[in-house]
Amino acid sequence: MALTAVKSMNIVCKSLTVMILTQLEKFRQALYDCLGLAKDAVFELMDAVLTSPSIPSFVSLSQSPIFRRQWSSIYAALHDSRLPRRKLMKLVVKEVATDEQPFLAGDHSFWARPEAKTLKERTFHGDRGGSIGIGQSYSTLAWIPEADGSWALPLKHERITSFETPTTKAAFQLKLVTRELGKRPLAAYDRGYGNAKFVQATEKIDADLLLRLASNRCVWGIPGAYKGRGAPCKHGHKFKLNDPETWPEVTETLEVEDPKVGRVKVMRWSGFHFLQSPNRAMEIIRVEVIQPVGRNRKFQPIWLAWLGQTMPPLEDLWQKYLRRFALEHWYRFAKQRLYWTQPQLGSTQAAERWSDLMPLLTWQLWLARLACIDSPLPWQSTQDKLSPGRVAQAFPLIFAAIGTPAQPPKTRGKSPGRAQGQQQPPRQRYPTVKKRVSKRLGETMTKPDNLPPRVLLKHSQISVVGAKKAVILNYSCLLTEKPTFFAKVVRFCLGKM
Repeated sequence: MALTAVKSMNIVCKSLTVMILTQLEKFRQALYDCLGLAKDAVFELMDAVLTSPSIPSFVSLSQSPIFRRQWSSIYAALHDSRLPRRKLMKLVVKEVATDEQPFLAGDHSFWARPEAKTLKERTFHGDRGGSIGIGQSYSTLAWIPEADGSWALPLKHERITSFETPTTKAAFQLKLVTRELGKRPLAAYDRGYGNAKFVQATEKIDADLLLRLASNRCVWGIPGAYKGRGAPCKHGHKFKLNDPETWPEVTETLEVEDPKVGRVKVMRWSGFHFLQSPNRAMEIIRVEVIQPVGRNRKFQPIWLAWLGQTMPPLEDLWQKYLRRFALEHWYRFAKQRLYWTQPQLGSTQAAERWSDLMPLLTWQLWLARLACIDSPLPWQSTQDKLSPGRVAQAFPLIFAAIGTPAQPPKTRGKSPGRAQGQQQPPRQRYPTVKKRVSKRLGETMTKPDNLPPRVLLKHSQISVVGAKKAVILNYSCLLTEKPTFFAKVVRFCLGKM
């Protein structure tokens, strides 16, 4: 009887493994069909990343036995490919489970490029330590599939252009993803998004929001009854989060015992809003660890704001926000193991296409996780639930079982190369973009020297005359998109320079 049970278990495991590998093969084939130009080289580049545990440089990926092309094909693939982002987003959104409310997490990360003076649209970025870096920022919206662990599956991972802010980009990404989901999601964001601008930008998006608030934030309550004179009040009681004397009466209080954190006290206030968004009421939540587990552990209180239709139970809501930190693990994994920020690409388009591959690599690891056999290194401990790094460590065996849909390279002969004596012109240098918010236009503007590609400048002449700072602009340009954009730039220059 025991032998029969073991045989039946082996048959079930083998059939389950075959099913998982079949699902992974279908996903890879659909991904291959969507890639478009240079899809063979791009697909082999992804396989080389997944099967290379460490590389000394980006070009060394061409030495992988899986990459069957010349070393220059890595850069040529990123230069020639045109990844259809909308199709790829729909492909991964189909894999999101909607049995319960999907939980999404959004944030942005910085790719430092201080020495890349030939790279377009580099911006300044300040970190929490006070230092300022130069490079490009990328906004990410990911699905958090599990209640614990470090898995975060990106649905959108795009560059924040010089004419965008992290809040506007995050709102746009959330809008695109919610259109494809079959169920209203809950999206969590860090305190950089806990402001009126982001709340107003997501007003018409079919999604619930869970935002972290800065501890010095102020919110306002519902105004009192109209007294009959003047305009009706929009704001009521002023609630200063860092001033307990201004705290109103608590709507709900809860104390729970968490095995990882300790004893937690959760407080909720209803009917509050930001000063610039009085039409969007929020639930204000304060999470405080009153008795932590372990010695010398101190936790600062966390302030959260919830907006949506049906609020989850209070004992689950604060734990959901802690799951947002899985996206921080993904950023670390993408930079260290997927080599996201390792290549020093000289083209913004190539950097964007390389960044577009990061979600696709993560999704392949996610679909292969159940078929992987944990093979830890001698200094690593075993894992019951494999992390993304462990799955990547075991992915070569998966690759050997499923193969690749990419076609082998075709010999095209030897290129004649450059003519004798021909010299390449020096590459153009681009200034670093300094963002500023125009109060009159209500959007992020940049200097006229850093116009986007849709406005092709042929020449420009700017002169400042007298104390009035009158600006004479003479642009010869070709407008390929919205004609009102150029008028806004002229108004901005005449009014602000």
